[in-house]
Amino acid sequence: MAERKPIESWLTDMDGVLIHEGVPIPGADAFIRKLRDSGKPFLVLTNNSIYTARDLHARLRRMGLDVPVENIWTSALATAQFLEDQRPEGSAYVIGEAGLTTALHDIGYVLTDHDPDYVVLGETRTYSFEAMTKAVRLINDGARFIATNPDETGPSAEGALPATGAVAALITKATGKQPYFAGKPNPLMMRTGLNTIGAHSETSAMIGDRMDTDVLAGLEAGMETFLVLTGLTTKAEIEKYPYRPSTIVDSIADLVDRV
Repeated sequence: MAERKPIESWLTDMDGVLIHEGVPIPGADAFIRKLRDSGKPFLVLTNNSIYTARDLHARLRRMGLDVPVENIWTSALATAQFLEDQRPEGSAYVIGEAGLTTALHDIGYVLTDHDPDYVVLGETRTYSFEAMTKAVRLINDGARFIATNPDETGPSAEGALPATGAVAALITKATGKQPYFAGKPNPLMMRTGLNTIGAHSETSAMIGDRMDTDVLAGLEAGMETFLVLTGLTTKAEIEKYPYRPSTIVDSIADLVDRV
């Protein structure tokens, strides 16, 4: 295997790497502070499309993690970037929250249920049968199906919650149409993120807690990958996958000195 170039920019997942159920993971504050002091380009990524980057900045800051708005990249932003490239100033019927609707408004999209170009499905805590029925009918009438991310479940203090991927499966079952997922593990999210900070995959690293999204996305985007064991993937589960991260560490605290 060819020796990799030194890491000049960092991408890191948020939930399970920097925070867990609303509480910072030990070492996360030191890692972010070291990144900011180093001047190296970096992004905090999340497949959650509920919040805007400004919302997440405020939420993280309350937890003691000072991540600038421009250093936050969500699946909603990646989805909006994809749609702007594919069909500028188009229209969409959206199931989602402010993070997604704001991202689409910002690229000049019209949000409508009248003959939209796309049905765009994102994360929400209030999925309604009426909205899903409308999405099914619009897709059957010719709207293209896009979803922000394929995560089937999401974390909460009470346990797992059904997430975008689970609802997308319901719509797919009713329409026979598979969505295009813009978020991880699609390397598109990584590449568009790298472009926003002027970074290159061969000198970038991805830190995550999930083999099936974070590590896979980083691997397919050509980045060095770090798996932390503070989130969803345990050490025993790693062997189940046909690919491996470049490095496995206990937590983000073990990477502070790598910056």
